[in-house]
Amino acid sequence: IVIVDYGMGNLRSAQKGFEKVGFEAIVSSDPADIERADGVVLPGVGAFADCYAGLAERNFIEPVKAAAASGRPFLGICVGMQLLFDRSEEGVGSEGLGILPGTVVRFPMNGSSDLKVPHMGWNQLRINPDRPCPLLTESTEPYVYFVHSYFPKPENESDVYAYATHGVEFPAIVGRDNVFGSQFHPEKSQQSGLSILKAFGELTNS
Repeated sequence: IVIVDYGMGNLRSAQKGFEKVGFEAIVSSDPADIERADGVVLPGVGAFADCYAGLAERNFIEPVKAAAASGRPFLGICVGMQLLFDRSEEGVGSEGLGILPGTVVRFPMNGSSDLKVPHMGWNQLRINPDRPCPLLTESTEPYVYFVHSYFPKPENESDVYAYATHGVEFPAIVGRDNVFGSQFHPEKSQQSGLSILKAFGELTNS
C-alpha cells in the first residue's frame, strides 16, 4: 500500500493505522511507486486548490488517475476524497481529478447558531441500504471522526455508500468499482476506522 506524499496529508497516522491492522504501508513522494503499488491511498489536509497544486507540482496527477483507473484498490481520505471529484467551490474554485462526477461545496450558512463550520468531531454514519460497501464490515452504523468545511455533491447518487448529517445530509463514503473516498478520517476513528483500513488492506491482497 502506497500513501501518496504530495506535501498535504495526515501521512504518518494513516501509515500507523494500517500497521495496527497488519498491513505494511509506505509513504512515498515518488510517482513510480504508485505504479508498483497493490493499493493507493490519497490523503489530504488543507485547502482543495493547494492540495491539487501539490499533486501537480510533484507530477502526481496522471499517476494518480492511472491508479484509480487500473482496478487496484484506491482510497481518498478527507480532501483526498474531495479531489476525486470534478471541481470544488472552495476559494476561487479549483479543478479536481475528475475520477467521480460531481462538485465539492461548502456547508450552507443558514443562520443557525448551533451549526458550526468546520464540522469537527464524531458523527454517525447512515449506510446506504442499496449500496453495500466493501469497506464497511461492521453491521452497525459507526461513529467516525470528521474535520471539514466542504463536502462533495456527486452527480450520481449511486456513488454514495454512506451519509452523515451536519445541518444537511452529506456523503461520508463514496466510491465506484475499485475507488473509495471517506470524508472522515478513518485513521482517527478508533476501532471503527481501523476496521475500514483493514478491509481496504484485505482488498489489496485479494
